[in-house]
Amino acid sequence: MATASSLLLLISFFVSSIMDAFAGSFYQDFDLTWGDHRAKIDDGGKHLMLSLDKASGSGFQSKKEYLFGRIDMQLKLVSGNSAGTVTAYYLSSQGPTHDEIDFEFLGNLSGEPYVLHTNVFTQGKGNREQQFYLWFDPTQDFHFYSIVWNPQNVIFLVDNIPIREFKNQESIGVPFPKSQPMRVYSSLWNADDWATRGGLVKTDWSKAPFTASYRNFNDAACVWSHGSSSCASKFTSRVSNTAWQNQGLDAESRRKLQWVQKNYMIYNYCSDMKRFPDGLPPEC
Repeated sequence: MATASSLLLLISFFVSSIMDAFAGSFYQDFDLTWGDHRAKIDDGGKHLMLSLDKASGSGFQSKKEYLFGRIDMQLKLVSGNSAGTVTAYYLSSQGPTHDEIDFEFLGNLSGEPYVLHTNVFTQGKGNREQQFYLWFDPTQDFHFYSIVWNPQNVIFLVDNIPIREFKNQESIGVPFPKSQPMRVYSSLWNADDWATRGGLVKTDWSKAPFTASYRNFNDAACVWSHGSSSCASKFTSRVSNTAWQNQGLDAESRRKLQWVQKNYMIYNYCSDMKRFPDGLPPEC
């Protein structure tokens, strides 16, 4: 497993180098929405930082709404004793029947691994959690966390390695996020009532402020504005990078997905018979 991990880290380096050339400006792409001075953009718009103290966390959201696309962002998570903190990075629409595609990073005691919590909400209903450890320390350097969202599937990627796939299975009655435009959101907040060991480990405020950093945002996506999409009606995008529009998992990608899920998945709702005693959800 060590050899595979080394190869994935090498891939991460090349992905990072390539994506640097496509990154935009946080000033142009995002609004700082809460937390006052705790959220800030610096380095000429190339770097964004969120912080959390006992008084408040902080957050931001994209200026644009999207209806399908590929979203990439590099994050470096809260280091040291991050127990009780949650760094959320996700796509979401609004309202009681909203759609949402989630990455949530659950902090832990120093030396213990982060938990990467993922979920997919459709028409206001979630309960589709999968959780993972990572094959690297996400606090030591920046890593890419990406969402591919097209009419066929949703794919979660870490350093371009697929960790989860949620397929469009409307044919068997499973709702799929396909009609509600979504913004990109991120926040850093205190959730010590549940985040670490079910709330048994509380936030150590003597370590505050806690900080998470962001860079190299890229949106190859269909922008939704004034009731219409920037992509053509036959789903041929006017954006330069269109590979995501039909992206699925080829044989090599599926091998990587299986490797991650075999070695690093720690919870899968599709295996939780105690939670669903009357039968697993149909997509499982």
